[in-house]
Parts: sequence; structure tokens; C-alpha cells
Amino acid sequence: MPGLGLRVGADGNRIAELAGETDLAGFRSAARALIAARVAPERVTWTIAGSPTAGLFDIADFESRSAGPGSGSGSVEGNRPLGLGLGTAADSDIKPVGGTATPLLVPRRFVQLAESLVLHIDPARFALLYRLLWRLQHEPSLRDDAIDAQWLQADRMAHAVRRDQHKMTAFVRFRQIERGAGQAPLFVAWYEPDHHIVEATAPFFMRRFAQMHWSILTPRRSVSWDGLQLHLADGAARDDAPPPDAGEALWLTYYQNIFNPARLKLAMMRKEMPVRYWKNLPEATLISPLTAAAHQRSGTMVAQEPTQALRTIRRLPASNAAMTDADHADLPPPIPDRDAPPDQRAAALEQTRQAARGCTNCPLYQHATQTVFGAGQVDARLMFVGEQPGDHEDLRGEAFVGPAGQLFDKAMNELGIERSQAYVTNAVKHFKFELRGKRRIHKTPAQREAAACLDWLEREVALVRPQAIVALGATAARAVLGRTVAVTRERGTWQLRGDGTPVLVTLHPSALLRAPLEERGQGYADWLDDLRLAKTPPERR
Repeated sequence: MPGLGLRVGADGNRIAELAGETDLAGFRSAARALIAARVAPERVTWTIAGSPTAGLFDIADFESRSAGPGSGSGSVEGNRPLGLGLGTAADSDIKPVGGTATPLLVPRRFVQLAESLVLHIDPARFALLYRLLWRLQHEPSLRDDAIDAQWLQADRMAHAVRRDQHKMTAFVRFRQIERGAGQAPLFVAWYEPDHHIVEATAPFFMRRFAQMHWSILTPRRSVSWDGLQLHLADGAARDDAPPPDAGEALWLTYYQNIFNPARLKLAMMRKEMPVRYWKNLPEATLISPLTAAAHQRSGTMVAQEPTQALRTIRRLPASNAAMTDADHADLPPPIPDRDAPPDQRAAALEQTRQAARGCTNCPLYQHATQTVFGAGQVDARLMFVGEQPGDHEDLRGEAFVGPAGQLFDKAMNELGIERSQAYVTNAVKHFKFELRGKRRIHKTPAQREAAACLDWLEREVALVRPQAIVALGATAARAVLGRTVAVTRERGTWQLRGDGTPVLVTLHPSALLRAPLEERGQGYADWLDDLRLAKTPPERR
């Protein structure tokens, strides 16, 4: 039964006791009641029934771990303590777990985060979740704060859980046990997860091996499938798993024959298959001899010249020259003369946007949802150029609306630059990604893909005619300047395009989101210093 209840401790603080390590339902019930009673996070201790310790987390330790710029730790406005001015609820005001508390409105991001975060091994997870929930009720801006320290901490923990689940689906190895006449064989695997993921990951194996009877043994939790339903049990010992069998020898033969020495990347292999998993993988015994012989085996392969089919990239007309009969009817019109009025350029920009919807200049259009063209004023003083649309942009058809876009908007607001008065676009107009399960993970566009989109970008520049361009990241800088750009060396400097337009080079906001947590505060401040230069650009030549 989810959740065991709320009670008042000897010090007057509330103690929320959950039924198990992954009791999300119990957490939801307790959190709703605590929020309704206005109980601040520092007055709540989260415990697990049967735990040898009284509490899961020390409040002072949590404050020291999560404090930082933008963390909001212990405050709602400035340095005002959480709960100050909210009153102190009487003990009877706390609704019992399972009672009817006022529903809380939270962003989808929090709901998805909670489902993964409760599986983390860190005993701080419930305290962190409740603090985020509390802050969401008191700090509306937290929903869109892409660099908040506690959001980032929770995201990092949730990512670790999802990665652990992915590793479990990849590195479980079953061994067969015969159970006698008339009984289906049992397949048993031993695995050592980092987090409480066994129960959440078991449905994957149930669907994949629906016709088998199997068991997965782990130190904390074990799960079995009898062909009809899943059965959960306590943890097991390594010796409970069976020794190697004949099927394992067949698997090793298969692994040895599919090993491709020409594609060997040891660093990437260790990243995707960390060494700590090797002790439970039978194929690990083959890795050393196979890698040692890889250079010799691949010698004849690398000696041959690769052959690649070349794709002809259709170049769009970039001047007033009349289009030939061979041009397609959906191509954009010629660019107006430099002295053309803004409304004429705006009409040409809209026609260009419509033409870009049918762009097939590179293969990216085959998998993206739609073309994501630039948007903004045709006579904008500043043009911001990013790399390519992300997942959110691909679905909405607008540039810079995902997490990186939210960070971009935050910076614009702090600098007093009106996004509505600028023009924002990307060097590449389609989302390039790879699927990992159901998630679409960003991939950096290749040079030929950026080249295929170059005509669209050049048309935007020619029609908007900005006083200056801000290139966000290496892909954007290369497209705008026509050369390779070392962003870390040239950031915060003005460069000059061939047409005389000044170009400010700086980082893409997604680079800040990928940076280590402890570096993001300073990284954001340095990025603001770069962008501040765009407020007073040099004269266009």
C-alpha cells in the first residue's frame, strides 16, 4: 500500500514515511498534504519504512550540496526563508496520506523527472523532489529557468537512472537451467544495477522474452517471469546465479565473428560499455585479444580508397538573375534590389519561407517533422544564427523554443534586447537526430548538410540586411563566415563577412547546458559578457 503516513517529530518537524524505496504514489500523497499545510521543505524529513535510520536525509547537508547561483535553496524571494509569512499549520491541518488534498499544477517536466528520480540510489531524492515542488508553487519563473542548480541536479540524477536502465537492457546475459521433463527451461541472469531500477525495467524483458521463463537476480531486488506475470522478490547473492553453459560458447563465437576491427574505438567502447560491467559479461574475455589484433586485421581495409556516392546539391538563385525553365516553380523569387522598401523584402522573405518548407536538398528532410525557418523583423538590427532546430523546435516549427531557447530568452531579457525586434534563425533548417528508445537525441549536422542549407541562410541575410550577426556556435560561425571557426579562441570578438557585415562569435546556449554543474554559473556570466557586445555593434562596411 503506497505511503504510510505523516507524523510530527519531537522537534516539531514533519516526518513523511514511505512504504518503499520507489514509492512515488506515497510521495505524491504526502507532498500534496504537506504543500496544502504550508510545510516548508526544511521542516520535512523523508523516511522509508523499515529503514535502520530515522531519516533519509540531513537538511544541512542538502543545503550545502544544492546551494549555488539560481538554486533558490532556502529562499523564495531574495534571502527570505521558505515558509516565512505563510503561517504555521496546526498538526490537525495536515491531511492524512490518501486523503483529499488540493491538486497541484506542475509542468510535465517535473512529472517525468519524478518518475526517474525516485529510482535513484541517493537518499536525498525525495527531499530534492519536494523542494522543487515547493519552489514551483512559490517561484513561477522556476518552470523556465534552464540553469537553476536544483533543476540541473535533479536532471543529472534522472539521467543517471535512465542510463542505468539502458545499461541493464544491454548487459543482462541469461544462462539456461534445465528443470526436468515437461518443464520449460529457466533462464537466469545476474546483474548489479547502480540504482533501484529493477522493477521499472522488468517490463522491457517481459515484452522481449514473453515466451521464456526467466529470472534476473540483483543484490537489492530480483524479478521473475513465468510466462503469465512478473514476480518480485528480495535481492540475491552472486552465487545464486548459474555458471557458464554451452549457449555462452555459441554467443562468444558469434561475438568474435561480428567484431569489426576497422570500426574499433576503445574510448567510445569503454564509454558505452564501462569496464565495471565486464566482470558479468562473457564476451569481456575476448575484448583484449580482439583489440590487440585489430590493427593488423584492418590493414588491408584502410589501404583501399573509400567510395562514396556524391549527391548533387541544387543551388538556389542568389541574385536578380532570371530563373531558367529548369528551375522548379516552388523556388523563392529573386532577391529585391538593395533600395527596395521593407514591405517588398518582407514579401520575398515570406515566399522564401514557404519555398523552404519543400526543401529536399539533403536527406535530413526525410526524418524531420518540418522545416524550421527563421523568424523576426525584416528590418531587424541584429540577426542571431544558431546551429539547427532541436526536438522542441522540430515539433513546433519555431526556432529557439526548447531549453536552449529558454536560456537564450533569459539572456536577452537580462541584456534588454527585445527578441521581437531581432531576427532569429539556424544554419540548418531540419532537425538531425538519432533515436534512443523513444527519445530523439541531437546530432551535429555534417558539413554537407550545412552546405545544403547555406542558400536559405544567405537569402535570410540578404533580405533582412542586419546591422550585425551573432553566430552561436561553430556550425553557425562556419556558415556565416565561410570558414572554420575556433569558437573558444574567437568568442567575444567581431569578425567580418565578405559582404561587410560584422559577425560576433560566441557559444551556443546548449553548450552551457552541457557544461559541468559547477561551471555553469560562471559560464553563463561569461556568455552574457559576449552577448553584451551585440548591443553596440561596429559599423557595417
